[in-house]
Amino acid sequence: MAGYNDMEMMIAVASRELENGSTVGVGTGAPCAAAMLAQKMNAPELVIMFEAGGMSPRLPEMPISVGDSRTFYEAAMAGSMGDTMESCARGFVDYTFLGGAQIDMYGNLNSTVIGDYAKPKVRLPGSGGANDFASFCWRMMVMTPQDKRRFVEKLDFLTTPGWLKGGSSREKSGLPAGTGPYKIITNMAVMDFEPETKRMRVFSLNPGYTFKDVQNNCGFELLQTKKPEETQAPTKEELEILREEVDPYRYVIGR
Repeated sequence: MAGYNDMEMMIAVASRELENGSTVGVGTGAPCAAAMLAQKMNAPELVIMFEAGGMSPRLPEMPISVGDSRTFYEAAMAGSMGDTMESCARGFVDYTFLGGAQIDMYGNLNSTVIGDYAKPKVRLPGSGGANDFASFCWRMMVMTPQDKRRFVEKLDFLTTPGWLKGGSSREKSGLPAGTGPYKIITNMAVMDFEPETKRMRVFSLNPGYTFKDVQNNCGFELLQTKKPEETQAPTKEELEILREEVDPYRYVIGR
């Protein structure tokens, strides 16, 4: 179905990754929209967890922050940040969505500074709970526009660990075996990570884009599967639910 924008595409793709009965740690914005869409489409028993402590709420509408009272609405528990992070550390959280100003070929993220740390060009918000989520949740996903300023050869600062230097470096660092970056979802493609090297590779191409388009908007050399699939566009049902039930005020998806 035509007539969707890039944000709607990314949200729909991300929502399909969340299985019924799984747990996901989300922030507000697009990750929350993806989780809400998944609950209404394919994962009615998805457990949504917010950094500030809302555990499995029945979200009446899109919250505007991780501490919004709506994140506690009819929740299984009104906990705290400590409760959420403890759940991650104990291995109870299957998925998380993160973002940042920069990402490298191993899925490491920078949300601290652009430029030199002592004299940065831009001072960014920092980690928040991102480091904990990425360190302990089983599968970390990123939703971000595709461009060379974000996808960089070398981070200005490593805020959040991905596969670190690739290969077995993440596990050797002491982070739990089996955890790590899973999917990178952009307006052009969906990327995963090559199993041995842990380098980012193009798994599927969004309608209207080629591998060359993705590579031209990336600051490092991308791998690709033998024959990248075509990403399924948002369905009519997904768009209707997203626009009418998940984000009717267009806070995230735009107008």
